[in-house]
Amino acid sequence: MKDLLKEENPELAQAVLVGLITRDRDEDECEISMNELERLLDTAGGSVYARMVQAKETPDTRTCIGSGKVEELKALCEGGDIRLVIFDNDLTPAQIRNLENELSADGDIRVIDRSMLILDIFALHATSAEGKLQVELAQLKYTIPRLAGHGAEMSRLGGGIGTRGPGESKLESDKRHLKHRIAALEEDIRNLESARQTQRKQREKSGLPKIAVAGYTNAGKSTLLNALTGAGILAEDKLFATLDPTTRKFTMPDGDEILLTDTVGFIRNLPHHLVSAFRSTLEEVVYADAILIVMDSSDPECASQLEVTKNLIDELGAGEKPILYVLNKHDLRTPDSAPLGVPDSTHTVEISAVTGYGQDALLSMLNDVIKAGKREVEFVFPHDKQGALAQLYKFATILDTDYQDDGAHVRAVADTKTQGMFAQYIKA
Repeated sequence: MKDLLKEENPELAQAVLVGLITRDRDEDECEISMNELERLLDTAGGSVYARMVQAKETPDTRTCIGSGKVEELKALCEGGDIRLVIFDNDLTPAQIRNLENELSADGDIRVIDRSMLILDIFALHATSAEGKLQVELAQLKYTIPRLAGHGAEMSRLGGGIGTRGPGESKLESDKRHLKHRIAALEEDIRNLESARQTQRKQREKSGLPKIAVAGYTNAGKSTLLNALTGAGILAEDKLFATLDPTTRKFTMPDGDEILLTDTVGFIRNLPHHLVSAFRSTLEEVVYADAILIVMDSSDPECASQLEVTKNLIDELGAGEKPILYVLNKHDLRTPDSAPLGVPDSTHTVEISAVTGYGQDALLSMLNDVIKAGKREVEFVFPHDKQGALAQLYKFATILDTDYQDDGAHVRAVADTKTQGMFAQYIKA
């Protein structure tokens, strides 16, 4: 049998991309998504041999694209000796089996979908213990039902695009073993989530404002964090170049310190199992005091990418957080670039994380967001809670302290965050 996917050099793999125009997805939307699928394939280490688009009211239940289009696809694969086909929409296990059976009699053409490709990229880029566990869990839950008939080649580590990650060597195990593996992974992730919660509580005790840097993948989040803090995060012109969140302390121009956390990038149709498995990581935006949404202002799809980002933030329950819109890559914009449209121009700043353009304006606006909500508050600390009073001195400006019979009465200027930390001591 031919060397599957040029197995020794999977980065050389070529693929045919297949998209579908339906009554719920017009031609423009399909084109945008297919362009993104091409970038995903590039990130996974492959290249595009050809693109094929089919227009159907609804996907064909057997093959998604219909028998006539399958014949065209088969001829295309045979003409270019192509052994990888990637669909831009999710496929059912039956559709994958039917497509692979009809495309190749000897089973040497692999069919995967968009979600499987994203899972493959996450497997490639996961570096932390938690990240690897989360990827394996998502792969097992999503990919295993879609692997019937893949047998031998799927049991080989590093078998090419769509086969990477920690879960593939277990695919020939019985279902009971797989269920045990999933349960064990979920338990390990719960334990790591507990450790993450402890880290978050430590950040809470520090009293430092927490800012989540969120946005579409490849918008420049890591580059911005590197520019501000020297974090040394991998920053490449690829989708999902970084996967694990990184938190760094940053000193503002006025001397105040904040915590900046880089988060995993968002993308259209992020697989549900990834959202679920990576929820503890994505929830950094939930526990932040404010969110920097970083956008690639040079990308013609900047507006639609912002919509995807906002929807995911809302889904995570962080939509009511203060948001600062950061239009990055100003240096790549041209006179022909699309107009910049954001929902809140008063909290929007144009920057270039590479050249430093707009950084002072960004920090000034960020400072305004952090300081928002400051007001004079009166606290009462019982005599046995003087340790809490000592902590208040770290987070608020103390105006006056009056020791009375029931404790220390303190007038202080505190921001919303500090008020929440010491809410039990605020005088009614």
